[in-house]
Amino acid sequence: MKKRGQTQQFDKASFKASVKKHLITTYAQNIETASDKHWYLAVGKALAEISTGNLLETEKRVANAQTRSVNYFSLEFLIGRLTGNNLISLGLYEQISDAVAELGLQLTDLLEQERDPALGNGGLGRLAACFMDSLAAQEFPSVGYGLHYQYGLFQQSFIDGHQIELPDAWRAAEGYPWEVQRPELNKFVGLYGDVSTYTDEKGQQHRRWNPAVTLQGIAWDLPIIGYQNQSVFPLRLWECRAPVPFNLAKFNDGDYVGAQQTQIAAGNVTKILYPNDNHDQGKVLRLTQQYFHCACSIADIICRHLKNGHEIKSLSKFEAIQLNDTHPTIAIPELMRVLLDEHKLSWNDAWEIVSNTFAYTNHTLLPEALETWSEALIGELLPRHLEIIFEINHRLMVQVEAKWPGNNEVKRKLSIIAEGKSRMVRMANLCVASTYAVNGVAALHSELVKRDLFPEFDELFPGRLQNVTNGITPRRWLKYCNPQLSALISEKIGTEWPAHLEQLEAISQFANDTKFQQRFAEIKKQNKQRFADWVAENLDIELDTNAIFDVQIKRLHEYKRQHLNLLHILSLYHRLLNDPTFDMHPRVFIFAAKAAPGYALAKDIIYAINKVADKVNNDPRLEGKLKVVFVPDYRVSLAEIIIPAADVSEQISTAGKEASGTGNMKLALNGALTIGTMDGANVEIREEVGDDNIFIFGLLVDDVEKLKAEGYNPHAYYEQDSLLKASIDLLDNNEFDVTDCAAFSNIRHNLLEGGDPYLVLADFADYVNAHNRIDAEYRNQTQWVKKTILNTALVGKFSSDRSIRDYVNNIWKLTALPK
Repeated sequence: MKKRGQTQQFDKASFKASVKKHLITTYAQNIETASDKHWYLAVGKALAEISTGNLLETEKRVANAQTRSVNYFSLEFLIGRLTGNNLISLGLYEQISDAVAELGLQLTDLLEQERDPALGNGGLGRLAACFMDSLAAQEFPSVGYGLHYQYGLFQQSFIDGHQIELPDAWRAAEGYPWEVQRPELNKFVGLYGDVSTYTDEKGQQHRRWNPAVTLQGIAWDLPIIGYQNQSVFPLRLWECRAPVPFNLAKFNDGDYVGAQQTQIAAGNVTKILYPNDNHDQGKVLRLTQQYFHCACSIADIICRHLKNGHEIKSLSKFEAIQLNDTHPTIAIPELMRVLLDEHKLSWNDAWEIVSNTFAYTNHTLLPEALETWSEALIGELLPRHLEIIFEINHRLMVQVEAKWPGNNEVKRKLSIIAEGKSRMVRMANLCVASTYAVNGVAALHSELVKRDLFPEFDELFPGRLQNVTNGITPRRWLKYCNPQLSALISEKIGTEWPAHLEQLEAISQFANDTKFQQRFAEIKKQNKQRFADWVAENLDIELDTNAIFDVQIKRLHEYKRQHLNLLHILSLYHRLLNDPTFDMHPRVFIFAAKAAPGYALAKDIIYAINKVADKVNNDPRLEGKLKVVFVPDYRVSLAEIIIPAADVSEQISTAGKEASGTGNMKLALNGALTIGTMDGANVEIREEVGDDNIFIFGLLVDDVEKLKAEGYNPHAYYEQDSLLKASIDLLDNNEFDVTDCAAFSNIRHNLLEGGDPYLVLADFADYVNAHNRIDAEYRNQTQWVKKTILNTALVGKFSSDRSIRDYVNNIWKLTALPK
């Protein structure tokens, strides 16, 4: 093996022999007749031999280093296709391309055969993936822990504009070539049952959980490959199976379904991401899923810790656990249970370990998004854990009483248990009370967490609430997805920037260079053409690459305000048809988003956008000036095509609602100009790129709060703004040939009679004005391209490498593996 810190050694002949071997012996294909799909699988298996060997070697080095590791708990890891990105990290892209060519194939064709692993949904999962990439790139000891979903969220398609959800069989029949099963790491997980008391041989009383159901966790590892350093860290995913999956006696009695019932029930746990929980069965399944994830992961961490020769009491010295949102919160009482009941520690000793092991990332200020679980459900499913939660809460209330004597209002606010018709367990409160660090994900968001969400916790635990601004990995989100721009940057400033994104600032010196501007603009044009070709081939819509490509790609949610974007499109449609003096530069509005299956209004918004698109894309009166494209089944591999093609980045959430955003960073890094509110990381992007290179509009956080406090009346905005009124009225007539009139009227009702909860109407006029500025400035291409260059050059702060260093220095206290 070559010296670490350099690219992977490569023997072309051996690699080609390995590919052929896997093609024949693993996939039973003839070399002469094998499809591109099978060649891709064989190439993936041959490459996985390298990554798996490096994974095992890295595990040894971590054990020998005797240093602290971070364990990143997340229900989502939206990792995207691995093969191309891994080749860049291994430093083998060109060599593998040449080797594949000698086999008579094109690497780019093979890479298209890969389906995105369906392990996440939106920004939360993509952030986790970027963080794992940056941990590996900087060689900080780490393990990512998630679930091995069979179908992920869902595969999205549209029928007559409606979202249709289908299973996303991302592994297909052949499996996924990069993953490796680790049977020696399998775990067992209990559920239900009761709790009893017993006395040990020393006369000490202990509690014992007696589960009624047992599940088995099957360990799968995906390699997280460090950028050109040969370190590989595991993304460990747990698949749920039944320990005894088949009842032969029932089968022989003719009960064929009953014979497999335990395996069916166990398989449901990791069948899909976020099972619908608007019914009781869904709630049970989702909580089971969360606990299964946490129980397997906690058991794995402790097993590794003891195997490395450490005492249980030193756990927090060697292991940190980062909770990515509240989904893995049940890990806190699970670790307490293991320490108390299995390792027989005292409460104080166990709590000392737990409260110095866990840290928590908050991702939302929305009250409805702060996770709660029924006390009764936890008591039924996890009776011992409920006891532990009660004790944690009791001790917390003692602290609150000491700080605020007799103040029951503060107790009610901070209590882990929310009183009411049915008592609920507040998972965010449990997190803040039980961790040594709580962080928001952007400067504004973290301030609002302290000021509005948890002010009393901030006072009770000074210094616990912190900020770590999110980031994105430049390896995938520039070097891999935008190779021509990456090559231009490397030509000008050298090749070190993918590991040191702050070096991009040197590009700003070329912002006024005419030749550089021309090359930068030509690359953008080529990226637009690549996306236009995809749209023509897959959606049968012709796009003009001279138009402004205006992009909003993110999860479909009211607070992200895709319906504000829709209203602006309707306003342009109205003006083009009714105002002969109105002139606009051709514009293509590009959407991509999935709506949660149970989120009716979000699905109505998707339907409305699709039906408006059907009309405007085929209306000859518009003379091609307005097009709308809703790309189905949004995923990382589509983002890699859309983002480099974007001219404008829509980041238009209601101020105070978006924790950070990372799409805003990816788009700016690739030279798109942001139109956005002063929300989330938009605030910091503005600080970096300057007021002249971003289009800010709308109410500020304090304005939002003031408007709501005074009594917001959306009807007043509707009546006073003729363009807004005309746009909303288009939702309530037959202009768009809709078969589902209710979807349009539901949006209109939400904006007017429904009170417009995210202040779409209040921000509409300023939003339109910001778009007018975009239209005017785009016509001056010299100045526009200068702005795009500066966006790329000045967002180096938003590398996930920097985010990880902030975590390492301020929260996790890690040491990189020795060189």
